[in-house]
Amino acid sequence: MYEKDGQKYFIVDSHMHYWDASPANWVQGQENYAKGWIDCFHAYQSLGPPETHWSIEHFQKYSERDLMKDVFEDGHVDVAVFQPTYLKSWYTEGFNTTAKNGELADKHPGRFVVNSRFEPRGGDAAMAEFEADVERWHPKGVKLYTAEWLDGSRGWTLKDPEAYRFLARAQELGIKNVHVHKGPTIWPLDKDAFDVSDVDHAATDFPELNFIVEHVGLPRIEDFCFMATQEPNVYAGLSVVIGGLMHARPRFFAKVMGELLFWVGEDKMTFGSDYGIWEPKWQVEGFVDWDYPAGDEFSDYPRVNVATKKKILGLNAAKLYDLEVPAECRLPVAAGIPAAREDAVLVDGGVKATV
Repeated sequence: MYEKDGQKYFIVDSHMHYWDASPANWVQGQENYAKGWIDCFHAYQSLGPPETHWSIEHFQKYSERDLMKDVFEDGHVDVAVFQPTYLKSWYTEGFNTTAKNGELADKHPGRFVVNSRFEPRGGDAAMAEFEADVERWHPKGVKLYTAEWLDGSRGWTLKDPEAYRFLARAQELGIKNVHVHKGPTIWPLDKDAFDVSDVDHAATDFPELNFIVEHVGLPRIEDFCFMATQEPNVYAGLSVVIGGLMHARPRFFAKVMGELLFWVGEDKMTFGSDYGIWEPKWQVEGFVDWDYPAGDEFSDYPRVNVATKKKILGLNAAKLYDLEVPAECRLPVAAGIPAAREDAVLVDGGVKATV
């Protein structure tokens, strides 16, 4: 756990990966897309502090030892949640699969939560694959990538009938957390396939599921905030928000955080490093030290305190995933219940009022 100024933080990295984008894994005839994808990812890493930048060779395929050191030994993380992204149109063995993540989790008990995924365009064969993954890995969550290419299709939406079929089956199988990539695109995927509007539709129709919108819909931050305010089961995943903005765009970061805290609330925000795009160490340390810049521009946003940061950095995700939090990292009852759906708010005279 991370400790600063006498406060102990239980850190849950709720959005991280273990990928292989090396040339040996590129699909023959699709090398242009495979290379373009990982090059675009690598460009995003430049938004972090210069001393944290990796060579493209290291970035394409980092080792198990690199991950364990960067995330747990140096990165202050107590539990990490694997979020798979397959991209088998471009990567022969997949970019970042449930099986590869699960193998690493088996070697390091207690360190990882293994999430799965489903592909609604794949029909019965995809359903069988999903059910087998659930039986093998017992995930409590899935990661959905609505812009992924498949057999000429360049994306799907949560409103699709087949998506509803898979969401219903996921719920029957005990899945409760649905992580949806809705944010910055990566070449060559289509930006509009990451639009947040379909989350609104599915969240209303599946009220028992939690929809964690990864990357909070950036650049459509206003659309996300208003949608998440009305849907009590929609949460803000802060991967890219902290890693991509806190260092490179500090004033814009303050604005985005202020909007999220005002509309969505501190109980419905989760930290994710997006490793290996960015390492968690500087993100955790920087966020614990963070406050709004001075000036009237930020004066009408909710203030942040130790309880706010403890919830965002780990306690909210721990609640969503039923993780045991050490007693010294918990909050007093007066600080509220992490991940409480009741943090959906109305705004009255500039003051947040709990519904």
